[in-house]
Amino acid sequence: MKTRCAWAEGDALMIAYHDTEWGVPVYDSRALWEMLMLEGFQAGLSWRIVLQRRDAFRSAFAHFDPAKVAAFDDAEVERLMANPGIIRARAKINATIGNAKAYLAMRAGGEDFATFAWALAGGAPRLGDGVTLPASTPASHAMSAALKQRNFKFVGPVIVYAWMQAVGMVNDHASGCFLRPAGAPYMTA
Repeated sequence: MKTRCAWAEGDALMIAYHDTEWGVPVYDSRALWEMLMLEGFQAGLSWRIVLQRRDAFRSAFAHFDPAKVAAFDDAEVERLMANPGIIRARAKINATIGNAKAYLAMRAGGEDFATFAWALAGGAPRLGDGVTLPASTPASHAMSAALKQRNFKFVGPVIVYAWMQAVGMVNDHASGCFLRPAGAPYMTA
């Protein structure tokens, strides 16, 4: 039997997410942006709720195509607010549309989202201590500030740190978890 991080045990959906996604490095700009948007929707809720609704989110938000989402108008916002398959929080919906515009502005300015994010994360995955799961770190505060400077919303340091863990910028698998690199030294996140 595999030993996993305690937060994933006993729930098939969370086990699948833990075993196949959480902490796996993602280098695709659009996929990174999608996950950051989903982490924003998770704020104040459980990640399980977002996972249960992820397919509905993808459908509702044009598969998180930033160009399509940036073009959403008031009618689209009302359509999303009426969609029982997603988290219907107007501020988060509006932030996602605005964040699509911010993403596109970065791209138009010659700034690749993945290159930007990974550079701020230190260029390579960091390894947490295997014992604690901090809510935020100096790196997530710096990333949050840089995103806000580029007009992103719902990107506070706690949301950003959860995103950094999810997309493998930080490997925070617990000591003893089968996904924690054996013998790897702790590197501050």
